[in-house]
Amino acid sequence: MRTPSLFRLLAGIAVAVPATFLLLGASPASAHPMPHSVVLLDVHDTSVTAALELPVTDLQTAAGTTDPVALRTYLTAHIRPVTTDGRPWTVTVGDIAMSRAEQTSTGPYSEVTATAVLTPPAGADVRHFTLDYDVIVHQVVTHIALVSVRQDWAAGQTAGASSVGTVQIDIRSMTVPPLTVDLGKGSAWRGFVAMVHLGGEHILTGTDHLLFLMILLLPAPLLAVRGRWRTPVTPRTAVTRIGRTTLAFTVGHSIALAVSALGHVEFPAWPVEAFIAASILVGAVHAVRPIFPGREALIAGVFGLGHGMAFSFTLAEMQLSTGQLALSLLGFNLGIELVQLLLVALALPGLLAVARLRAGAALRVTGATVTAIAATGWLADRLGAPNPVARAADSAGSHTTPMLAVLAASAIVAVLWGARTRRKKDQTGAVAVSPG
Repeated sequence: MRTPSLFRLLAGIAVAVPATFLLLGASPASAHPMPHSVVLLDVHDTSVTAALELPVTDLQTAAGTTDPVALRTYLTAHIRPVTTDGRPWTVTVGDIAMSRAEQTSTGPYSEVTATAVLTPPAGADVRHFTLDYDVIVHQVVTHIALVSVRQDWAAGQTAGASSVGTVQIDIRSMTVPPLTVDLGKGSAWRGFVAMVHLGGEHILTGTDHLLFLMILLLPAPLLAVRGRWRTPVTPRTAVTRIGRTTLAFTVGHSIALAVSALGHVEFPAWPVEAFIAASILVGAVHAVRPIFPGREALIAGVFGLGHGMAFSFTLAEMQLSTGQLALSLLGFNLGIELVQLLLVALALPGLLAVARLRAGAALRVTGATVTAIAATGWLADRLGAPNPVARAADSAGSHTTPMLAVLAASAIVAVLWGARTRRKKDQTGAVAVSPG
């Protein structure tokens, strides 16, 4: 009697084991991972803005539509932030658009992007709340929404994204647990320090701003005679010229930055960017043949206005309150100036040394030519003609460490060369006056 039972057991194992291996060895493509949602929070003084990135396929399954009006109603019903004591926030869904996106695990797909403004009731803490969110997840049980903070000025976060948590269904209760959002304590000091860092980073990676200043300083140690750069001026005169030009550029972009940011004056981006490219091209021509000798400071101040307008775009994107904007303006500008002074200090010895070399003219013309090519590429790109020259020039801003290393090495070599030259002069002078 036991034999048939044993036979059936062995037969079952014989079938089950190969089947298990077949399942385990099945192609991963059959799993077909689906894209997840992304919720990016921008934290302001009195509200939180949520930027939503929602895969179209799953959203249509959950909402039953992709009509913008219907989606606005759907999103408002499924985004329910509340205070820590249970009072509801106000949710206002803004623009809704369709776009293409790509995630590492899924490849390209269509998504809906939307913006929702979450406003707490009077007196509630904007930095601590509960996010009751179940967009798509309430219908598509395999869907996941990743929630992150993209910008939080008071916490010193102005770039990147820090994870808050994940929204997904609890398979045991088949409910979607709300997400607790605790952003900790924010402060004006942390926001100010972050803006100093952002300003320094902006000038360091802003190749066009940096190149404009450097190309104006290139002929500063030289005297213009009859339409050509001739003999070197004294080191003191050169330092004075460089200091005056740097200060004028600072004043120019600071004025434009303040007016644009505090006055909420908006400028179209492309004319400003094209103006900056043109200013670099003018500076490059001037470095080869004097166009405005002795008036470099004036030109730096005038062109600096355009560069300041470009700086203001960074602050405008952050949508800061008036108090935050005033501190940010100060910190951002301070960061720009600190890095700018550092770079000028590193470049100064090299500029003085090159002006006294026999090959100085060739080096100056070569540097100006390369700069002019880059500026021409930028100008064409910003006028609507993309080109590889502009892309190569833009990529240079991502290599700041090698640039700083080269400037530092050049400064050291220039200082050593100057000291050696002075020693030789002193020795020659001593020999000349020694008694025969």
